[in-house]
Amino acid sequence: MKLAMIGFGQAGGKIVDKFLEYDERTGSGIVRSAVAVNTAKADLLGLERVPEDNRVLIGQARVKGHGVGADNELGAEIAEEDIDEVQGAIDNIPVHEVDAFLIVAGLGGGTGSGGSPVLAKHLKRIYTEPVYGMGVLPGGDEGGIYTLNAARSFQTFVREVDNLLVFDNDAWRKSGESVQGGYDEINDEIVKRFGILFGAGEVEQGGAVAESVVDSSEIINTLAGGGVSTVGYAAEEVEPEKGGGGLLSRFKGDDSDDGMDTANTTNRITSLVRKAALGRLTLPCEIDGAERALLVLSGPPKHLNRKGIERGRKWLEEQTGSMEVRGGDYPVPDSGYVASVILLSGVHNVPRIKELQQVAIEAQDNIDEIRQESKANLDELVEDDDDELDPLF
Repeated sequence: MKLAMIGFGQAGGKIVDKFLEYDERTGSGIVRSAVAVNTAKADLLGLERVPEDNRVLIGQARVKGHGVGADNELGAEIAEEDIDEVQGAIDNIPVHEVDAFLIVAGLGGGTGSGGSPVLAKHLKRIYTEPVYGMGVLPGGDEGGIYTLNAARSFQTFVREVDNLLVFDNDAWRKSGESVQGGYDEINDEIVKRFGILFGAGEVEQGGAVAESVVDSSEIINTLAGGGVSTVGYAAEEVEPEKGGGGLLSRFKGDDSDDGMDTANTTNRITSLVRKAALGRLTLPCEIDGAERALLVLSGPPKHLNRKGIERGRKWLEEQTGSMEVRGGDYPVPDSGYVASVILLSGVHNVPRIKELQQVAIEAQDNIDEIRQESKANLDELVEDDDDELDPLF
């Protein structure tokens, strides 16, 4: 699936940068074009792979390149005011070559949480391609203002995009882990899961061909209908095959295998499907009631088994109660892993979302205090450094 990725805010820019690194390393070709938008000059300068021409600094007249100090409303206002500057970078995207737009943002900070829904609404008004969001929820230890931003932004973002893919930091941060180290690891997890998902169907000419093709239309159909999505992942390391036999021979499932090997292959793949669905999802939830699902098995072509994929798909139908469960394989010849990625779309029983909704309701009682905290953050940033902006911006 070819995507035009737009990172909005600090977290969004870093994740898009990481996707570009993944593309470079794997040759998956997911990111057709990448743009980073921010109110903080330092965050844009810190990116490594997003082209400089596609780094857009907004709000210069209001915040002088220092960010919005976690002020969600100011982030939205600046995005509205400077949407033409963002559009200027998007104009360079060869839209006829992309399957969809993906806006990536952390929903705790002011710039991403405020600006990403504004951009989504703008893109949907202009383009016919689907506009998806990837929202990263802040950890509970990051502070009340960040939780409130996420609660408010979530409601708006999910309404403005064709589907919102969610990653919950609270479910992934390890105790005792440094903030920076934790975020780096979380970003790796995000890219690993979504990289396999979006990479499905993007096999280069002369590359391995899937037995059960998963292309961009399958992903788009699974995300159709809107709502919230979560992704599960499980993998098993395998040794390179040397003249047949051994562990990997059980993954083949072709005519040369005997019945026992085929059964072992099918059972192992089914086990990976179960682990992906019932293990740690990007947004923890009960999978029962998911409206649609997509299963992608990735790995060396000889180690993918059509029977296993079909059994995994049927198991997902039983567990979710959905009749819209798609499945297929994504062959990666030089991979040392067989991996299962499951996209669950239109999930409903999500405790974290209920918690955010409750936070949003309670926050109305002390909204003035919260706004003062945001203003203090912004004033502190602006006072710290009033240097001239880099000529690049």
